[in-house]
Amino acid sequence: MPEPRRFYQTTAIDYPNSRPHIGTAFEKIGADVQARYRRQQGYRVHFLMGNDENTIKVVERAQQLGVDPKPYVDDMARQFREVWQSLDISFDDFIQTSEERHRIGCQKFIQRVYDAGDIYKRNYQALYCEGCEEFKTESQLTPQRRCPNHANRDLRLVEEENYFFRLSKYGPRLLELYEARPDFIQPEGRRNEVVSLVRGGLEDVSISRRNFTWGIDIPWDAEHKIYVWFDALLNYITGVGHGTDEALFAQWWPAAVHFIGKDITRFHCALWPAMLWSAGLELPQRVFAHGFVYIKNEATDEVQKISKSLGNVIEPLDIVREFSSDAFRYYFMRECPFGGDGEFSFARFAATYNGDLANNLGNLFSRTVSMAVRYFDGVLTGSRAIAPTDMFASVDLAALTASVSADIEACRYATALETIWRQVLDTGNRYIEETRPWLLANSSKPEYDLEACRRVLVNLAEAVRVAAILLRPFLPRTAAKLYAGFNFPGPFAEQSLATIVARPAEHEDLRVTAELVDGKLPPMFPKIEPQRAKA
Repeated sequence: MPEPRRFYQTTAIDYPNSRPHIGTAFEKIGADVQARYRRQQGYRVHFLMGNDENTIKVVERAQQLGVDPKPYVDDMARQFREVWQSLDISFDDFIQTSEERHRIGCQKFIQRVYDAGDIYKRNYQALYCEGCEEFKTESQLTPQRRCPNHANRDLRLVEEENYFFRLSKYGPRLLELYEARPDFIQPEGRRNEVVSLVRGGLEDVSISRRNFTWGIDIPWDAEHKIYVWFDALLNYITGVGHGTDEALFAQWWPAAVHFIGKDITRFHCALWPAMLWSAGLELPQRVFAHGFVYIKNEATDEVQKISKSLGNVIEPLDIVREFSSDAFRYYFMRECPFGGDGEFSFARFAATYNGDLANNLGNLFSRTVSMAVRYFDGVLTGSRAIAPTDMFASVDLAALTASVSADIEACRYATALETIWRQVLDTGNRYIEETRPWLLANSSKPEYDLEACRRVLVNLAEAVRVAAILLRPFLPRTAAKLYAGFNFPGPFAEQSLATIVARPAEHEDLRVTAELVDGKLPPMFPKIEPQRAKA
């Protein structure tokens, strides 16, 4: 049997100076959809996430709380995992950059770059943004000489002796990379931004800070700690064994995709490739830069990026606890294009929830199960096998699955969901209205035809099966409930897009297996009442 294809993906690691917000969650959900889809398609997936702990922000926050940095970051890692698990993010590993495996891997990597002649020491004076933990050049500042990402913070003039990486040396090679591999940076708009940046000329970058007590020592000079980006980017390789488990590293590197925010594209698409070339390592296959999530003031129509520094953070757990993780996941993947920017307001969330989840998906499932129970005691085929026939007569299932597959692989998640809703769920609900099975099951009506009613419900059950498989990467809990609603052939874990096309010729023993309460199916997505939707 051939070895499964491998798919190694990462997300940006997060500053643990406060808990995750919905903008951070947007990235993690998008990455999780990709990981779950790849597993469903038979890939062997390794999904790495983590926290960026060797930062000034961590030291400052720990001091505010009166604790040492290490206990602080360990507790924050626990809290981050709690949030990601509540959103059903299926990460395989969670790296903390304060871990020993990361320290060892970082020191071995930077030593290789130093031995290659790409690191040197010089005095440096520059404006420093503590929000970004980054030195800023004049071209990166606003006309008011502020950081565009942290305009409410004063920049600090820093002068010290640092080690530098010869990034300027790699400009021509980077341009050759972008030309030879146009898919290396996605979406295309982000690629154009990076190409323009590199064509404008690259400066060497500071990679160390002096006299810090928290962080990773430069191996040949213990007075210097490895500076933020030359430390943080390396989690992508130390998390799969670089420097500590070379067999593991050979198994997973290079990464298939790094998922990052658009504000750190230049680090991942210019600095990171240059670092890897200097150390003699392969580049990742792709970097996907998603957009930001904004919140809208309903009274003023003003929009703001969700940001810890702006103080407008919305806690993911607040929404999950009230409305479910799948409702949260659906809103962001359907309403916020992953490659661009999205907007969150509770009114918009409520409208999407009620319209798409309660009235459409939940309604189709509820009506199908309820009618099967009411008219046939839940047994749709019994001793007489029935093939699903006419419901998908106008739908090319092979083309449908190919379209959804292509959109997911390109991270066009909103488009994939729109296709599923239009071709499967809308089709199913329209089919109910056209066939009117309640009349077919009513012996007092001229339309009465119990066997025709049975065939209609078999077709609707098939719509539920197709929806469950297609929605599995997006709404894992809901998809499992849909599939568990009937005794479909084969375990849900073994269902892929291919099993949609290879639909059963006939259902030999199709019956309702959903959990009923007092003979009824509880609503999958209870509606948000109008007064709550306006809250």
